[in-house]
Amino acid sequence: MAGKIKRINLNDYQPLRDIIFNTLREAIIIGELKPGERLMEVHLAEKMGVSRTPVREAIRKLELEGFVTMIPRKGAHVAELTVKNIMDVLELRASLDGLAASLAAKRITDNELEHLKSVSSCLNEYIEKGNLQGSIKKDIEFHDIIYKSSRNDKLIQIIDNLREQVLRFRVLYLKDYRSAKNLIKEHLEIFEYIKSRDSANAQKAAEQHIKNQEQAIITAIDKEQKFKTP
Repeated sequence: MAGKIKRINLNDYQPLRDIIFNTLREAIIIGELKPGERLMEVHLAEKMGVSRTPVREAIRKLELEGFVTMIPRKGAHVAELTVKNIMDVLELRASLDGLAASLAAKRITDNELEHLKSVSSCLNEYIEKGNLQGSIKKDIEFHDIIYKSSRNDKLIQIIDNLREQVLRFRVLYLKDYRSAKNLIKEHLEIFEYIKSRDSANAQKAAEQHIKNQEQAIITAIDKEQKFKTP
């Protein structure tokens, strides 16, 4: 359990609970801690070289954010990725991303367009090289530019509230090379519509992009579950 969890840097200026929280959350997001895996305070504390108290506090915070579930008499486990949860989150995000792209097509600046183009090119390079961490980072940055360009603070706030849940889905999506190649094509389409100030088609392209992700992720989970079945 938690074989890749390492000792943490105690020289960090963050509170210890936050360092542990971020370490465990990252491990869950990138799949080092698997859905359904038990989180044992003693083992985690030993792995990270800390006491059990801040580990317990971090696990409670992870539970509040939906990354961990508490099972009676069995303790804390990494939250499962269910089809229902994926659909709930991504259906909402499709609408929000569509609105953001529509507004961005009307309000984006020339400098932001250049930044969007640059980030898109960098993302394509990372995908071609199989750099998962780099691809995730640039995919997030691509969408963040669009959100910011919407100039709608309330919209950005709502999207931010979904950010952590979406991260787990993003890793699943980008691990599949075919999905990642589709992402390149879809990002280019969104960029071109925003560049041409075509708000209606920018919205449609952004919504379809998330819907495609939803289907790809559900398919990936179905395959994984079938593989686990004896």
